[in-house]
Amino acid sequence: MAQSNIKVAVQKFGNFLSSMVMPNIGAFIAWGLITALFIPTGFFPNESLAKLVDPMVKYLLPLLIGYTGGKLVHDQRGGVVGAIATMGVIVGSDIPMFLGAMIMGPLGGYIIKKFDQFIEGKVKTGFEMLINNFSAGILGGTLAILAFLGVSPAVDGFTGALVVGVDWMVAHGLLPLTSILIEPAKILFLNNAINHGILSPIGAEQIRTNGQSILLLLETNPGPGLGILLAYCFFGKGTAKQSAPGAAIIHFIGGIHEIYFPYVLMRPLLIVAAILGGMSGVFTFVLLGGGLQAVASPGSILAILAATPGNAGSYVANISGVLVAAVVSFIVGTLILKTGKQSEDLDEAARKMQEMKGKKSSVAGSFAKQQGEVPVNVQKIVFACDAGMGSSAMGASLLRKKVKQADLNISVTNTAISNIPDDAQIVITQEELTPRAQNKVPGAYHISVDNFLSSPEYDKLINQLKNDHTTSNVEEEKEVSAESNTDSNDGLLLEENVFLNQHFSSKEEAIRFAGSVLVKGGYVEENYVEAMIERDNMTSTYMGNDVAIPHGTEEAKKNVLKSGFTVIQVPEGVDFDGEKVRLIFGIAGKDGTHLEILSGIAITCSDMDNIEQMVHAKSAKELMAIIQSN
Repeated sequence: MAQSNIKVAVQKFGNFLSSMVMPNIGAFIAWGLITALFIPTGFFPNESLAKLVDPMVKYLLPLLIGYTGGKLVHDQRGGVVGAIATMGVIVGSDIPMFLGAMIMGPLGGYIIKKFDQFIEGKVKTGFEMLINNFSAGILGGTLAILAFLGVSPAVDGFTGALVVGVDWMVAHGLLPLTSILIEPAKILFLNNAINHGILSPIGAEQIRTNGQSILLLLETNPGPGLGILLAYCFFGKGTAKQSAPGAAIIHFIGGIHEIYFPYVLMRPLLIVAAILGGMSGVFTFVLLGGGLQAVASPGSILAILAATPGNAGSYVANISGVLVAAVVSFIVGTLILKTGKQSEDLDEAARKMQEMKGKKSSVAGSFAKQQGEVPVNVQKIVFACDAGMGSSAMGASLLRKKVKQADLNISVTNTAISNIPDDAQIVITQEELTPRAQNKVPGAYHISVDNFLSSPEYDKLINQLKNDHTTSNVEEEKEVSAESNTDSNDGLLLEENVFLNQHFSSKEEAIRFAGSVLVKGGYVEENYVEAMIERDNMTSTYMGNDVAIPHGTEEAKKNVLKSGFTVIQVPEGVDFDGEKVRLIFGIAGKDGTHLEILSGIAITCSDMDNIEQMVHAKSAKELMAIIQSN
């Protein structure tokens, strides 16, 4: 348990570091290209344009990191104060203050967040702008001074020590040993954090002083992953062998390294192939003088070539390092695959990778198990989610409408995964929940969706059903849907539970706000709020179309006293696992009495024009009228 908590903490810290750098990679690339083109040793030396290089690396990049770090903590105000505070470390040092920005940006956001929480509800009407502007200025200025006097010298010394340490490792031939840490950490849970949170900032300082940095090749080298995938191409089995060629192209050309992680997790011993391949590649880079003069993101061979200094020696060094890494990992991977029993459950390995990363993977869905054709003469479609309270009900409402429009006599219901009936012919779930649904009813045809409000899978399914479905006189099953339990919808959506122009720094803050409204309204017990957080951690409650519907887990149904809703308008949006959410519908459902209004919300939110109207509504009545008109 303690080990798991440590891993989660490391994941969160690593993801936070990379989240400060990742949105600004374009700026790093722009600086790298200008450096590569116009410095005296560049492709097209130009003394005037080369003047852009130093100001960008000293001021622009750290300020962007500081602003982003502050904004992650406390939205726009956090970003502004974080940028002001970052200016202190920038001016106090002669080196690019990336690490200083990673400290002062979030710290500035945290300080102004705590101040805003302290004065909440205490500022008299008419003084809000005055207090907001002066508080940001005073706190930001104070932090900038403290950063100039204290943080900057400390980070200066720390950065210098890191650079000296790297130079020492290079001089003594020890840099290849970093692969022992980097390759396993990549595959398990920290790929972006290592590259963009640690190596890129230090590498940028090396570029400024030496013109290139070998550190930018340590994590981005696609050679180790390519060798492992090629080993599967020739010596793998089943679906792993069939899918490996496509994965190799995505990895090597597209630069999406996550694509090969599940292949390693199927045979954990392959981590040795990745480590030895990485070490061989780094040794080759060191031996031949390889390095990059800009951040290569993503880790594609094309990005590496574009960021390579413009001389033949550098191209030979970098290409050789990639090829050597690929050859070594291929040889070792082949030996491992041929000398042991292989697992063919690539889908399970992808899910394991996603769990280790602690968040949804962009490639995990690529490995979903293939299944046969849609059944003929379908009579029952079931939407399923963890609790059967929110997302599945919305999806079922939308598909039910499409089924009726297509004149198909098919029952569309929703339920919790644990209650999926054995006679369900088609089961629709969110991508992360599909494996659970497959275990519950393995004989059904399963469809995964990641957008309940506007998934293309709906129309695709309807077209297939229209071609294959034979009309029958099956009596419509009583559904847990909008057509049932409609005797009492009064009090479910009240004007006092609609909140406009809200601002949240994180999805957890937004969910807790929605939960507190439900608690205050007497709809749920207080511990329901934690169940809402747990539910979103299990599977995102983002529904698509800028909408999220946080609600509790199946276990938390016992904590619901009566059905109720809260509607929260967030014009500037709040991040839900990489998706921008501008409308939040907090849900408490009991005995299906909330489903009629939820059906109306689903249909309303399936149209982006309605979303825009609700996001820009000026009053609670106006927003409620948009929902009720549909």
